[in-house]
Amino acid sequence: MPRANGTFDIDGWEPETYDEREGATLGRVHITKTFHGDLDGTSTTDIMTAMTQVEGSAAYVGFERFTGTLHGRKGTFVLHHTARGSRGEQSMNWMIVPDSGTGELHGIHGEGQIIVEGGAHSYYLDYEIG
Repeated sequence: MPRANGTFDIDGWEPETYDEREGATLGRVHITKTFHGDLDGTSTTDIMTAMTQVEGSAAYVGFERFTGTLHGRKGTFVLHHTARGSRGEQSMNWMIVPDSGTGELHGIHGEGQIIVEGGAHSYYLDYEIG
């Protein structure tokens, strides 16, 4: 299975709290990104967040539409995010939504991870087309 690797920049971060109570604060965040590396393009992401009062403990789910190229193939696809943090231990996974690929990325499927180290964002995505 081919693997795409690279980095991304967060260009926009628009949070909105909608339920702030003891235990966890619930919110929405609209994010725009620019991808570099094997994924070359831009995306828009909307996530739902649950932030606890314990530092490093939180979770989010969301969807991201990528537009650009993957190893030179042009098109779009949608990623489904699931992430959680437990007192600083993080897990941020994504999978390609089945049948969401367009253009030269039609038929794409796969999954990967987002890695955050020292404030920098990188990714890998294992995928197949067809």
